[in-house]
Amino acid sequence: MDNSQNLSYQAGQAKGQAQEKGNQMMDRAANAAQSARETIQEAGQQMQAKAQDATNAVKNATGLNK
Repeated sequence: MDNSQNLSYQAGQAKGQAQEKGNQMMDRAANAAQSARETIQEAGQQMQAKAQDATNAVKNATGLNK
């Protein structure tokens, strides 16, 4: 293999490694976004449950829950 072929091979290797690194970073970003969505959804469900509990407590205290 002459020098130009070697340089071309190395450039191809570098390009492939850069693409793989980019793919890994995109996967990590997607996983982080999914985790954030799940965390926010869970927090929203907890807030909704607490609001319902508060509503029921007020109804019970005022006698509207009979």
